Amino acid sequence: MTRPEAACDSEPRLTVAAVARRLGIAPATLRTWDRRYGVGPTDHTTGRHRRYAPADVHRLELMQRALLQGASPAEAAEYALRAATAPQPVAPPIPPAGAGHGGGRQLLMPGAPGPARGLGRAAMAMDEVSVQRMLVDAIDAEGVAAVWDDVIRPVLAAVGGRSLYAGDCVEVEHLVTECAMAAMIRATPLVTAPRNPRPVLLGCTPDELHSLPLYVLRAALARRGLGTRMLGSAVPLPALIAAVRRTAPAAVALYAQVRAHADVTTLVHLPRTRQRVRLFACGPGWHGLDLPARVERLDDLACAVDRIESFVAGEGQDRFGS
Repeated sequence: MTRPEAACDSEPRLTVAAVARRLGIAPATLRTWDRRYGVGPTDHTTGRHRRYAPADVHRLELMQRALLQGASPAEAAEYALRAATAPQPVAPPIPPAGAGHGGGRQLLMPGAPGPARGLGRAAMAMDEVSVQRMLVDAIDAEGVAAVWDDVIRPVLAAVGGRSLYAGDCVEVEHLVTECAMAAMIRATPLVTAPRNPRPVLLGCTPDELHSLPLYVLRAALARRGLGTRMLGSAVPLPALIAAVRRTAPAAVALYAQVRAHADVTTLVHLPRTRQRVRLFACGPGWHGLDLPARVERLDDLACAVDRIESFVAGEGQDRFGS
């Protein structure tokens, strides 16, 4: 009987150019999907040309299909990676309000609330002043969590999907991200007398560059009087270990946007201190992974804020230990 591995090895493998022609997208888009979301050739190693096996192409087709249905790039990649390996069919992701791939100078965001549509129009016009003003006004009126879920995420999903699929609007995505980060930093109060005796350490996994959600989380926690220490994006494992030892935090929240950047060994190697540290795995990248016993997965911002507050304020310490 032929081994499955041998059968796979005998199947033809396609170049980046060939796969791009098959899918009708630019080769640069394929490389971006591989670099950002881990949806690339499974046998690629340094020094070798990328060659896509049929299973790799199938994952790309699943991602493309989800994008066309309105999913964000991260959601589409997560769906493709899960669906390609799941024993049972996986339902395609439900697109968030505002996802879409519009043409011209407008974003198609059906069903999105008015503030999100207004932010999208200002972003497409590259009107940074208006984008900043809208975000500040929205945060003052609704709070950081609501603005993240109802205003910023729909716009980023629409712009990000368009930039990855159609190859344009990358500059708009960067503008929105930078303005959103500035607005979240501005909305973060200085907590001089935190309610939690030990801080919450916030950082991205070593390969994760998407730190904006962490700044939203920090702002929301600070507005509840909780002290944090922000490490930001792509924190090397030795730096994470050193930060835990230096700060003796009550909790560590590690963010991963995509599965390729959600390395469970990073969680395993974080040291234990004299006072136990609770670990929180934040972001969609951790979905479906088997996590160590001392790690709790937090799937969305509102739940993350409530759960971290509950734990560090003492309500959760009887259950998990301090």
